[in-house]
Amino acid sequence: MPRRKRIALIAHDNCKVEMLDWARFNVMTLAAHELYATGTTGALLANELGLSVDRFFSGPLGGDQQVGAAIAEGRIDFLVFFWDPLEPQPHDVDVKALLRIAVVCNVPTACNRATADFILSSPLTGEEYQPASSAYLGSATRGYRPEAGLNTG
Repeated sequence: MPRRKRIALIAHDNCKVEMLDWARFNVMTLAAHELYATGTTGALLANELGLSVDRFFSGPLGGDQQVGAAIAEGRIDFLVFFWDPLEPQPHDVDVKALLRIAVVCNVPTACNRATADFILSSPLTGEEYQPASSAYLGSATRGYRPEAGLNTG
């Protein structure tokens, strides 16, 4: 991971105020990194904090899947995802898939404010960092050669 991290920010509707409060508290640290977010969350953060935020689609419209693809492709270094565990979501399967790919790819993931504070305040956040290889990816990508296309050999 580079010194300047690529951070994905997502908040479900009932968690957007909490995300905004957290981002306000950490605005100086966040400003030193590349920020990505799903639609409404990204607009809220950019408008309220004046930060540059690259936006994916809204979560239910494919944004969660876009973030998951970016994680799988190595374009996101960590994920802050304030999701609402008490409210059913029409795109619950996308939420589960996003959390699964974050674990599979060994991407630090914060699903609540306390964890987000710990990750963002870690000295590793401001340094180059090489995470340990994911135990899952070793077997999943064995035989894969990008130049030859997918080879499950």
